[in-house]
Amino acid sequence: MFKPLSITLAIAAAFPHFAAAQEVERVIVTGSNIRTTQKEGASAVQVITAKELAATGKSSVADILRSISANSGNSYNEQYTGSFSAGTSGLSLRGLGQQNTLILVNGKRVASYATAQDLKETFVDLNSLPMAAVQRIEVLKDGASSVYGSDAVAGVVNIILYKEFKGTETSVQVGSSTQGTGQTEKSASLQTGFGNLDEKGWSVVFSLDALKRDKLQQSDVDWLAGSDFRNQAGGSRTWVPTNYVNGDATQLLGGRQGPLELLPYGDITPGKTGQVLAYNPSPYKTLIPGIKRVHSSLRGTLRLNEQTEAYADLLYGYSQADQTFAAPLSVSSGLRAWNNGKQALDTIPVLLPVGHPNNPTAKPLPFTATLFDLGPRMKQDKVDFFRALAGVKGSYLGWDYDVSLAHSGSKLKETVQNFVNRYEFEKVLADGSYNFADQSKNSEAVRNRLRLSTLRPAESKLSVVDFNASKELADLPAGPLGFAFGAQWRREEMDSNTSTAVLSGTELRPAINIIKGTRDVSALFAELNVPVVKDLNVNLAARADHYNDFGNAFSPKGSVRYQAAQWLLLRGTVSRGFRAPSLPEITNSTSVSYGSVLDPRDPVAPNQARGVTNITAANAKLNPERSTNLNLGIVLAPSSSTSVAIDYYRIKTKGVIDTETAENIIATEAQFPGKIVRDGQGRILTLYRQYANQGDRLVSGFDIDLRQSFAAQPWGKLSLNAQLSRVLKFEQPLALGEAATNGAGTNHFGSIPKWRGVTGLTWDYAAFTSTLNWNYVDGYQQVSNEGERVKPVGTVDLTVAWKLNPATTLSLIVQNLTDKRPSWDSSTSFFDYTQSDPRGRFAAVKLNYKF
Repeated sequence: MFKPLSITLAIAAAFPHFAAAQEVERVIVTGSNIRTTQKEGASAVQVITAKELAATGKSSVADILRSISANSGNSYNEQYTGSFSAGTSGLSLRGLGQQNTLILVNGKRVASYATAQDLKETFVDLNSLPMAAVQRIEVLKDGASSVYGSDAVAGVVNIILYKEFKGTETSVQVGSSTQGTGQTEKSASLQTGFGNLDEKGWSVVFSLDALKRDKLQQSDVDWLAGSDFRNQAGGSRTWVPTNYVNGDATQLLGGRQGPLELLPYGDITPGKTGQVLAYNPSPYKTLIPGIKRVHSSLRGTLRLNEQTEAYADLLYGYSQADQTFAAPLSVSSGLRAWNNGKQALDTIPVLLPVGHPNNPTAKPLPFTATLFDLGPRMKQDKVDFFRALAGVKGSYLGWDYDVSLAHSGSKLKETVQNFVNRYEFEKVLADGSYNFADQSKNSEAVRNRLRLSTLRPAESKLSVVDFNASKELADLPAGPLGFAFGAQWRREEMDSNTSTAVLSGTELRPAINIIKGTRDVSALFAELNVPVVKDLNVNLAARADHYNDFGNAFSPKGSVRYQAAQWLLLRGTVSRGFRAPSLPEITNSTSVSYGSVLDPRDPVAPNQARGVTNITAANAKLNPERSTNLNLGIVLAPSSSTSVAIDYYRIKTKGVIDTETAENIIATEAQFPGKIVRDGQGRILTLYRQYANQGDRLVSGFDIDLRQSFAAQPWGKLSLNAQLSRVLKFEQPLALGEAATNGAGTNHFGSIPKWRGVTGLTWDYAAFTSTLNWNYVDGYQQVSNEGERVKPVGTVDLTVAWKLNPATTLSLIVQNLTDKRPSWDSSTSFFDYTQSDPRGRFAAVKLNYKF
């Protein structure tokens, strides 16, 4: 399905008579600033063409990129509903995190998402980028800090949009789950072009695409709806005990009401006796948000003279994600509200006073209750994204140059409903006007007093001035000596706020991710391409960056390309890179988040995930992460129809920025008790963390790219493409000062399967083009449940396109043809959403028309 550029050009290199018969255009390939006819460089670049994009049947740039084999782990899409960046989608090449993969559009930067992922990762939201306008995508699976800067440690993705387009093309697609979940998906696109650079001296391309998808709840999926996984290794019935007093789940507060059922305590926590009131959480869990997206792209080019052209492009994207954020609020001993003056959380007493209708005792009664009659807590995230860019490029005195100015931004408005007003809660608790034991008796007026809706704003901005120039300095015996240099200045700004209700202490159990910072970055870079002898090229590059908040960084790179024979290409690169501390990590920021931990000392449910509060602090004394990258590759092209590329990578990072894991904080509680706060029962309430340079990380592995085509026969033409990635090591300490642990094939550092693969078989016959794709994700060891191995998953996608006439194509698309379920992972209650999709088989029909 995905054809690496390296393979195609290696074949051309192996058959020079074929290449010589064509006029080869000088181009710049992602990862270099030097124009060359030698598109196949020292670094592997995977190219996904517009035709291949269509053959996948996928409806977004995010879905395309997240399926590539180099996306090893630690990348998130809209399934991460508990995130401050809900509804987004990122990419994490080599499993190194979304902040280490640089996303470009037409070779230029775009603004990161309005707020951070997992509190600290600044990243580009792929869901904000257009799909219809994409001509091809180039994926550089090699560190490129020397050319692009801090966030290119793991690699670069360059999304290239059409510069010219003839005519108009429209498409409509409608699809639905075949499993009765009620989830449907509709999309449409328009692409049109005017003018012609060669004939008229100008061109304009406009595109528009839209996507609407229904929300998928856990209760919609039959094998997840019951929240009972006792038939799985390490599984349990994950119902939630609530409505009890004195910290004892068997001392009931009232009886059945709303979704509550009376269950044996041992069904939920083995070894416990008695009965509890509990509810099934599945109706309150959104697996995939309902989404609405619109993207538009306008690109214009004007030829000023034979050597010069001006260009401009405007990108705009609107995204909306709707989800059930959580079950109605449960109030208990760990209830908190924010105290902005102290920059800390205040504990709110949850005690039924003497005389309260629900308190038959003669003293204040501690209790736990879920406020079901207020309704589930809901969330909507609306994002406006844009980039406006203008520039001039051309030739002057033998130099090819490109200068541009861009401004980009991402603006978030997040609204929530059915949260709870702290001050009204304190009032109804004191005066007895709210009945916790039988909520059917509560008036709607009291419920409306308690309900709270809020708005959380966030914004990210990026301003960039870019300049680069290149020239062939001399004609050496082995070829031209190429040189490029350039400069960049950019300003990054992030203002991620919280609601006024949180700042005033009004919202109970607030989540906070306040980030406010600005940084200026200036850089100089240079590159030299030296043809040493025939078929041997050496490329040297270097970049010097200055950050006004932490200082300087220098990133050199050297690479070698050797055409050892017509059928054999050898290549290698070695470089140094860095990742600057993100604005959330180093600047003024406050983070209060909620997660879950397995606490073996929990007195109520030691084998079940416990919700806790995380308070995370920034660190102004952070140093950047420093990396050393090594890449070695070989490309074999024994015939015009066969090509194999094997590339090894090794990335050593010093001073990795992170916080200590929750598992390690709990394991070392006796030595560092101040990092944990427990309630009177002994249950964890709060974990305290701070960003620090934790230690070193070593990641290594290799990629295999295979291409095999078969000559046209009476029965048609076949072509096979396969990409396979193997993670050999993913080593780093679990805590500062500890020896490194290898997380490859485990979920120590997020799920990192050792193998990922994509294999595509395309059959062209008459008016039909059929593509069958096999997507493989290896299993991994589940570290929190010793002995449990999460099973591998292989899914099959099918696309059949029927060309009804020269203008019209009808396609049938089936994702997950065999309806394969995600593999069980007890650490996530059912499956790891970074590796799997719960939708099951999904079928769609697409109509494409050109005129």
